[in-house]
Amino acid sequence: MNTRADAPVLESTITCPMCGQQATEAMPTNACIFFYDCAGCGACLRPKPGDCCVFCSYGTVPCPPVQQQKSCCSEH
Repeated sequence: MNTRADAPVLESTITCPMCGQQATEAMPTNACIFFYDCAGCGACLRPKPGDCCVFCSYGTVPCPPVQQQKSCCSEH
């Protein structure tokens, strides 16, 4: 198995701040996810101020561009 140290992690577990529901999701490498519907309570999650996507706000791993210290798709 060939792994590169600079390769981003492409899965993150999102935890809903409303109900605590957790779901492991695949992260796209070419787009930010601005909205995420919780399967537990139906809440529509949005990034916290200063974050580019829901993975950066509620995930166990930030989005791939942030992991690689590159500019993300959103500029705040």
